[in-house]
Amino acid sequence: MSHISFSELKIWNECAYKHKLVYLDKIKQFKGNEYTAFGKAIHDTCEKMVLSDKVFDMGIYFDLQFLNELKKLEADGIEFKTSLVKDMRKQGVELTDYILPVIKEYFMDYEVISAEEDLYEEVEEEEYKFKGFIDLVLKTKDGKYHIIDWKTCSWGWDSKRKTDRMTTYQLTLYKYYFAKKHNIDASKIETYFAFLKRTAKNDKAEIYKVSSGPKKTQNAIKLLYKAIYNIGKSNHIKNRLSCTRGYGCEFFNTSHCR
Repeated sequence: MSHISFSELKIWNECAYKHKLVYLDKIKQFKGNEYTAFGKAIHDTCEKMVLSDKVFDMGIYFDLQFLNELKKLEADGIEFKTSLVKDMRKQGVELTDYILPVIKEYFMDYEVISAEEDLYEEVEEEEYKFKGFIDLVLKTKDGKYHIIDWKTCSWGWDSKRKTDRMTTYQLTLYKYYFAKKHNIDASKIETYFAFLKRTAKNDKAEIYKVSSGPKKTQNAIKLLYKAIYNIGKSNHIKNRLSCTRGYGCEFFNTSHCR
């Protein structure tokens, strides 16, 4: 059975032809950089931190994970900016001091339900499954579940990006399929972005609640169905508006897409 992830849905929404290049033709220009290595290392550190019942130096753990991610990219021929890597190593170590405190301050008394939980749920009336990984799920004493997605960034996101329809659909779909997987009333589930900010002077870690009500869920599922239908019909129409504006497509003006 075929599956679709939020990342795939997002690329299809940007440009159906780009989706074809990446997911059908298996052409991938972008392999990663310092920022993706940093994000992966921070995610691994967050997961280790919330699940571990032992006390150990999370700064050292992050640094080792970050260097390991850089080595993987280096093996693929990716070159790095030495000064940026140096700054990121310091910034990442500093961030580890803020991760658990911001969770405890915001949610107070909670239990960890899962970290990096996989979703692989059937899309109704389609021969597809929705695939995803939820960074963190907590449950508080009021019986509510809290889905959290870690986001690494420089100084933070502005209000426009925090409320962007497509960006927040990630949490909306995670909520919908988490509820379906565990047979939980969706009204008992809340969703959040947890921002971890490399260069911010203050509030280096921030919990931001994202609204994912019935209407928004309906719209997200409708977009998911639309993508599945068009992918199945091989409708790979180029969205020329996304070539340079906002998305910065890696295929723009290359041999793959002129």
